[in-house]
Amino acid sequence: MSAPVLVLASASPRRLDLLGQIGIMPDLVQAADIDESRRRDESPRELALRLAIAKAEAARGVLMAEPDGRLHGREAVVLAADTVVAVGIRALGKPSDIAEARRFLDLLSGRRHRVYGGVCVIDGAGKARARVVMTQVGFKRLSLSERETYLARGEWQGKAGGYAIQGLAAALIPFIAGSYSNVVGLPLVETASLLAASGIDVFNAAGDA
Repeated sequence: MSAPVLVLASASPRRLDLLGQIGIMPDLVQAADIDESRRRDESPRELALRLAIAKAEAARGVLMAEPDGRLHGREAVVLAADTVVAVGIRALGKPSDIAEARRFLDLLSGRRHRVYGGVCVIDGAGKARARVVMTQVGFKRLSLSERETYLARGEWQGKAGGYAIQGLAAALIPFIAGSYSNVVGLPLVETASLLAASGIDVFNAAGDA
């Protein structure tokens, strides 16, 4: 039997890089186009989980509609993820502009918040497995100069909560409890576990290399 095709349902270069750290290279990238709006009374944790599942299902749906297409008759294992930054029950998405990014940083300054990472893997038989990982992150109290310098660097663009912990923000974050890779965009321990349960074992693959 042919090995399954691993499909990453995300165009995020950060998630691709994180997978590379554990020796995983997706065969295909199929970004999912879904409505990421938060539902009424939906918690940040619920939002992260629902969006991860929805992205995986959407990407699988596109591929299943191509019976003679990119899968070449092989089964697909689809991996999707979503990251939600939360201050209390408030979910901070990707800032639409620099003004919103500034408001986000002011809200995060001098306090701790939570980052929820939803991960979903759908195996070749269509069975979905999903997890939510929570990491606590604490920002130092930002000076006006620090805030404006960070904004000028542009790292807030396209980032949940308006920051990237793997960039300049690392100099602003003295506290983290939990998965670092989750804050970057993909909790690797949980992802490896879900992939193994779906037929793609990181460690067996490494041993065969």
